[in-house]
Amino acid sequence: MFEEMAKSPAVWLSGQGEDALVVLSTRVRLARNVAGCKYPPSADTETRKRIVGYVDSTMTRSKLLAEGQYHKASDICELDRNFLVERHLISPVFLNGELSKALFIGSQERVSIMVNEEDHLRIQALSSGLDPKGSFELATKYESEIGRYLEYDYDPDFGYLTACPTNAGTGMRASVLIHLPGLVLTKEIDRVISHVTRSGLIVRGFYGEGSDVLGNLFQVSNQNTLGISEEEILNHITQITREIIEKEAEARRLLVDEASDMIEDKIWRAYGILMNARVLTSEEVMNLLSAVRLGHAMKIIDFLDVALINDILLLSQPAHLQKFYGSQMDPNRRDFVRAQMVREKLRNN
Repeated sequence: MFEEMAKSPAVWLSGQGEDALVVLSTRVRLARNVAGCKYPPSADTETRKRIVGYVDSTMTRSKLLAEGQYHKASDICELDRNFLVERHLISPVFLNGELSKALFIGSQERVSIMVNEEDHLRIQALSSGLDPKGSFELATKYESEIGRYLEYDYDPDFGYLTACPTNAGTGMRASVLIHLPGLVLTKEIDRVISHVTRSGLIVRGFYGEGSDVLGNLFQVSNQNTLGISEEEILNHITQITREIIEKEAEARRLLVDEASDMIEDKIWRAYGILMNARVLTSEEVMNLLSAVRLGHAMKIIDFLDVALINDILLLSQPAHLQKFYGSQMDPNRRDFVRAQMVREKLRNN
């Protein structure tokens, strides 16, 4: 399952779009629940199965939803689950525990719908670069389509009702995946994160809530969903992201002015390791690619395409590597094959 997907670069990591050298991708996620049914955290197995049945019926009736792939959770093995997490199509907790769940993936992988995660429906849309509005419009297109067949739990005063009160109202989370090596190297990152937090946003790791920061990649998202409109959320995260981009640009200029030789050495050293190493962990690749990505943005390494850097980033993840080569591997074997894959990708550029 998903073998063809593993062979193709993710569209939302194409390196296209506004400020794509700094903002890898934008995601908008909508949480919705079916009226009259208990939400997944308190629902019994029969209720969860009934929700999946409602979605099954919707899938057969909708032309839009026919343009994707639909899977029951029970059919997704552990390797495929990890692959989908790495590809940012499901949350890390989606396939844990009770398996009365289902997953829809749009034809270009820009849309995925988790059935019976924390809410009955988690509809998310991904875009390359900084594009909150485009991601929202795409997510809303699918949300409206499902709403033709299912009634959402909505309160005139509180808006869309959700399992966790912090998601109620719009039920919307907008986030950007942003690369900030300049702020990390100049040790300004904590100050910027503090400013972002005070503005009402939250900063997380590469895979979102509860995950670590890898390769100087941070996920910035809104916290508030109640008492604020979707447009206000989108405008706010766009404004703050642009402020972060400017702070990152200032940090990079400072590095060039005060430590250009050291920065160039760091960038070329990272490229040299990637080109010649025989063993690489996924964390090593992410950190080394961070320096190479910085070098590309600063026109120090101008012969690499950012789409290739993003492709290597994704393929270096453990499940992607195994899916790409069609073989399950232990960690030691993965580290060897990963280094080989990176060398081949860079040399064939």
